[in-house]
Amino acid sequence: MRRTSRRKRSTLANRAIAASAALILGGGGLVAVDVYASAEEGPSGSSPPTRTQSAGRHLSTIDCPEAVDGLPEVPDRARGEVDRELAAMDTQITDAYREFADRKEQLARDPGLADNAVLGPLRGKRTASLDRIGIAIGRVAERPQGLESLAGCSLRADDDRGRGRGRGGNGPEAADFVDIRSVRPDADRPRKRRGASRGSFTTDCGRNENGRFNPDNVIVAPGVSNGAHHMHDYVGNQANDAFASDDDLADGATTCRDQGDRSTYYWPVLRLQNGLDEDDADADGGGRDRNVGEIQTPSRVTLTFVGSPVGRVTAMPRFLRIITGDAKAFTNGDANANASWSCTGFEDRQVKDKYPICPEGSQVVRTFAFQSCWDGQNTDSANHRTHVAFARDDGRCPRGFRAVPQLVQRIVYDVPPGPGFAVDSFPEQLHKPITDHGDFINVFDERLMRNMVRCINDGRRCR
Repeated sequence: MRRTSRRKRSTLANRAIAASAALILGGGGLVAVDVYASAEEGPSGSSPPTRTQSAGRHLSTIDCPEAVDGLPEVPDRARGEVDRELAAMDTQITDAYREFADRKEQLARDPGLADNAVLGPLRGKRTASLDRIGIAIGRVAERPQGLESLAGCSLRADDDRGRGRGRGGNGPEAADFVDIRSVRPDADRPRKRRGASRGSFTTDCGRNENGRFNPDNVIVAPGVSNGAHHMHDYVGNQANDAFASDDDLADGATTCRDQGDRSTYYWPVLRLQNGLDEDDADADGGGRDRNVGEIQTPSRVTLTFVGSPVGRVTAMPRFLRIITGDAKAFTNGDANANASWSCTGFEDRQVKDKYPICPEGSQVVRTFAFQSCWDGQNTDSANHRTHVAFARDDGRCPRGFRAVPQLVQRIVYDVPPGPGFAVDSFPEQLHKPITDHGDFINVFDERLMRNMVRCINDGRRCR
């Protein structure tokens, strides 16, 4: 999607932001109902959760096992079909969440309706998709057993703390924000040892001033339109959509100043919850997926590659794909959460599970430090994670991995002080800050990648 206009912030818009903040902080009452226990509370592979009485708690969202994490290694010849089925399962959850959100009052009066109207149909669709995944893998390798245990979902219940919901009814909440001045500074900094690669290489690819957006994710859901169910900002490669091949990316135009960098860098857009409709109010990834509000263009985007604290780095392979953070961390847990939030002037204070409330004159900062170790063989993996890794606490890569330049993205926004903003998310993830994530595909040409590695290993700062 390409945005066609840019609205100027007005006095009326600022009043709307204040009203939105008051709504978030005010706490709209929700009716306590019977709910299903969270899927995380039962053992893996158990039968679908049973209904329990939970007075004083609220239905919050739909909680499903992450199917990709329950799969064995997917053969390359089956990966395309498996990826499409996994994307279909995300759409199934989105549709079920829409049914759940639209019928909350009915569910409050008749909790038994949840299984008939929401969870039961969802379980049936997931069972069919998991069966197709098993068949696809079974054509070229041994068919995995027990996938049906991943079909059952539940309704998550939150403690009743009187928290309000943002516009659209699915977040953010007052509890998702924290005054950055109340966060303790983090004094721990990684120590660089003798022989460390101390240089850095910064590439300038703009701030998405041209409004390049779409709700695809060519890494996770190749060939699937609206595979992300939320809108992304794009800088760098402009050929990036769900159907882009490596050849398309190699030939794509780039917003990067050095045309040798045709890499693609993308992340969920940040929106003001100010009551203003965006151009995508009726589009997939936008209003249809409960992502509402005015999209904000960053005031500054810095893309810097840094070295290893214990040794030299080697070149990344072309078309290496890296995802950092977890778009489903609210339901999956925080094991893969990695984005940090802060404010200018306070960047020694970082939070992962809260949006920062910055003081007047300070701007919101999102930071992503990507994985810096590569397995030496694969540019991607079935779960899009195991071919790369983070360095260990001592700075060394895990056995079998080698150090490559680490991408650090810093994205700054000039937004009004207060809790009136959120990142786009899958609808059932409720726009939680912990779901923030970044995506990168390396399309540096060989010459520029060699220059980057030489610069970092020589301890120079290059642009």
